[in-house]
Amino acid sequence: MAMHTPLVIVKLPAWRRRLLLVLVLLGFAALLGRGVYLQSFHKRFLQEKGDARYSRTLVLPAQRGKITDRYGELLAISSPVESVWANPSDVKISASQTKKLAELLGFKKETIDKKLANNTREFVYLKRRVSPELAAEIMQLGIAGVYLQREYKRYYPAGEVTAHLVGFTDIDDKGQEGFELAMNSALSGKNGSRKVIKDRAGRIIEDLEAVKVPQDGADITLSIDRRIQYLAHRELTKAVEKFQANAGAAIVLDAKTGEVLAMVNVPTYNPNNPVNIQGKTRNRAITDIFEPGSTMKTVTAAAALEAGKYTPDTLIQTAPGYMSIGPATIHDAHPHGLMTVSEVIQKSSNVGAAKMALSLEPQYLWGVFNLIGFGSKTRIGFPGEVSGRLRDYKTWRPIEQATMSYGHGISVTLLQMARAYTVFANDGELKPVSLLKLKDAPVGTQVFSAKTANEVKSMLELVVLPGGTALKAQVLGYRVAGKTGTTHKLGDHGYEKNKYVGSFVGMAPASNPRLIMAVMIDDPSSGEYYGGTVAAPVFSAVMADALRMLSVPQDAPNNNVVIPNDVEDVKESI
Repeated sequence: MAMHTPLVIVKLPAWRRRLLLVLVLLGFAALLGRGVYLQSFHKRFLQEKGDARYSRTLVLPAQRGKITDRYGELLAISSPVESVWANPSDVKISASQTKKLAELLGFKKETIDKKLANNTREFVYLKRRVSPELAAEIMQLGIAGVYLQREYKRYYPAGEVTAHLVGFTDIDDKGQEGFELAMNSALSGKNGSRKVIKDRAGRIIEDLEAVKVPQDGADITLSIDRRIQYLAHRELTKAVEKFQANAGAAIVLDAKTGEVLAMVNVPTYNPNNPVNIQGKTRNRAITDIFEPGSTMKTVTAAAALEAGKYTPDTLIQTAPGYMSIGPATIHDAHPHGLMTVSEVIQKSSNVGAAKMALSLEPQYLWGVFNLIGFGSKTRIGFPGEVSGRLRDYKTWRPIEQATMSYGHGISVTLLQMARAYTVFANDGELKPVSLLKLKDAPVGTQVFSAKTANEVKSMLELVVLPGGTALKAQVLGYRVAGKTGTTHKLGDHGYEKNKYVGSFVGMAPASNPRLIMAVMIDDPSSGEYYGGTVAAPVFSAVMADALRMLSVPQDAPNNNVVIPNDVEDVKESI
């Protein structure tokens, strides 16, 4: 018979039971205190740690606004692309996956290893802006911790033709040049966000907050006519190449509204691939200044007529072809003798222009120059615009007043010069200029009377006819009014020897101007440099096609004048 050991119950003394109870209660109190402490004082810290492991705030990128020409033709648009990124601490990748990933991204295997080596980082780009097709191939590899992020890549359909106006964006879609920079805030919009919880495989488990919907950027409509922009770019490029020039710029304005229909510069660059662009991004038509030369004589003549001291038929003695003012001497290219004011403009006499200027009060002449916009920015709203240089009349000496009459000692931008000629196309009213499409024609500033403006416009018609300096500016079927300019190029230490700037500013049809165009050719080195030779043909070619595109009626249908290449213009004075 089996023997059983009796159960012995040990009865603890009362003081031991109380001690054990106190210890248990103290343990619970410590746990409770620790919980209260963590919840009260470390709550945010712990939440952040938890969020860092499982919650993610996804950026929902806003689509950048489009840039179009005045007729809705695309000049800049954003296309969706994917960027490949990884959380190194979550990545689980085999050697074969690493090799395949490197091949798809166009990297060496070591590059991938280096990007994923730092486990303390939670975000690293593997490659930005890959095509949707390539992104799909990468995701098919099934690598844990590798994700896609939707972004947008900017595309410029017109390429180098509109590069200086539209500009470009960087890899983060921020504007760097042109209107992309000037209107970056409006174009960018506002990104949205989505806060979610993800598991270790990167799958979204749930949304933590309501989705903040992205606000796409605003679309911008420029005043540019893409067709005329192309014409101007084509003809300017030809001229710069033909005359072996350093650079060139051209502007076409709507004569009635002041809207810029074309603004081109050579050399240019490709905004779709902006590499090796040093010195090519400058919009010279707005940022570079030059001495306008004889294109300034038009304003001087208008000031003289407006003052009541001259009429188009007033005679001015320019013999013997030069004029001394103190120790300095002003020369004409050819001696002309007695000339009317109209002939001074037609044949571009420095002596005649100087005599008109010296007969006027300095303050009055400065007032005309200032009112017409010289020495001040046009406020067109484009980055980098400069104001040019117009010195205070109180500092003028007689020789300076004389030389400014024919565009020396004063510096302007090509845009300022084009704008100045709006007074001769609008009965003396100076139009503001705009690179954005306008709904209505703006009210301008009255600078001259309609009588003065139209008299000067008639003088400008003589310039493109036989006996003038711009025969090559003629346009078949249309009357043209314009003026040539040729100056020595101004350098850091004065005028540069054998370096010139040739220019032309004109309008058509002269009977009722629809377009104004200004052309500047910088430092032609082919041996030909007069404005009537290097710049006027650009005007003629662009204006002929542009007027037909816009269906502008001819005002000289019987004008079949065609200037052969061997016909020489009258050489203007420099």
